Amino acid sequence: MSRELTPSELEAFPSLDWSDIAPRLTSALRSSLEKVLETQNGADLSLAESYALANSEGDDLLGLLVAANTLRAELAGNIVTYVVNRNINFTNICFVGCKFCAFSRGPREADTYFLTLGQMAQKAVEAWQLGATEVCIQGGLPRDLPKFHYRDILRAVKNAVPRMHIHAFSPMEIVYGVELTGMPLADYLSMLRDNGLGTLPGTAAEILDDQIRHILSANKLSTALWVEVIRTAHRCGIRTTSTLMYGHAETPAHWVRQMRLLREIQSETGGFTEFVPLGFVHQNTLLFHQGLARTGPTLAEHLKVHALARLLLAGSINNIQVSWVKLNRRLSQLCLHAGANDYGGTLMEENISREAGATAGQYTSPEDFQSLILEMGRIPAERNTTYSRINIKLPLTECTAEQSLEAEFA
Repeated sequence: MSRELTPSELEAFPSLDWSDIAPRLTSALRSSLEKVLETQNGADLSLAESYALANSEGDDLLGLLVAANTLRAELAGNIVTYVVNRNINFTNICFVGCKFCAFSRGPREADTYFLTLGQMAQKAVEAWQLGATEVCIQGGLPRDLPKFHYRDILRAVKNAVPRMHIHAFSPMEIVYGVELTGMPLADYLSMLRDNGLGTLPGTAAEILDDQIRHILSANKLSTALWVEVIRTAHRCGIRTTSTLMYGHAETPAHWVRQMRLLREIQSETGGFTEFVPLGFVHQNTLLFHQGLARTGPTLAEHLKVHALARLLLAGSINNIQVSWVKLNRRLSQLCLHAGANDYGGTLMEENISREAGATAGQYTSPEDFQSLILEMGRIPAERNTTYSRINIKLPLTECTAEQSLEAEFA
């Protein structure tokens, strides 16, 4: 019978090779992992095999982590990417009432704010001057928002910084924009694209299971509607990220089903750029204080979700990102050893996780990312939003002058 691993045993897994751990695994789980390692395609795993991986414990869990890291090296190499960006949360006023959110405020609360279009444009200018290539724009959903406000945000930013990539508006915000304007979904998304929207965050996904979604937020868009927005965005030529929030009221079975759904969408559209596991930050949330959620993910869950994503999404979504704002320095590195290959964005001004109780900070500089990555023995590289340009960043002390030049890969 499997036993629960101690934190020290879990943290030591990066020192293991597949040949070290494989003989210690149960035969069924070893067979599943060897199959994915051979084919480099998570589609070869059955639903039952996927559930078994998600519920692995003891040596089997170590095997999962080592296999995911082995597969990461084969699919993504030793490069760890990041993007220089700025987060702009343009308002904290919101009527949705998600119980996992500590960022939103009612319209009459004392600490509400609502940035003007000019203020948002100025933030984009400041970000560009600091080397950012992307602004990530999301906000609360206030009542009586001007019906073309999301379009006007895009225009303001693009007028101020024409070359800035705008990664903006969750599927929930898109649905709200459709309600405000009365436009068909495809027409609304096309309008945003034509006014400067580059890519769409695949947030507001949380867990794509309506029973769990009702616990998290009774007013949030349904699973079917989230999927419709994402599929439509992809058909309109707007690529998106994909996400999953773990460590609250869900089970490992929910992780598996969500990853398989994302894989299904990707096979139809090819529109996902990456998958981002988001650990639930519980401290300041109503969900936790009402006894509806556990105290966030365990160390085993953090590592398992990232490893599971690498294996189940292999051959479909091959960029797996760590959300450093929800993890501490050491844990983010461990998750990169467990199958992830991307550090996300510098952010410059992260608010949502911080309000919920995260303590990783609001900004990680490119130099900090490079240090963290080099410390792991991996190669740091700055990317653009869609991973179509990757510039390797190595300090002169660790490479030749020729290697220190930015290497661009189309």
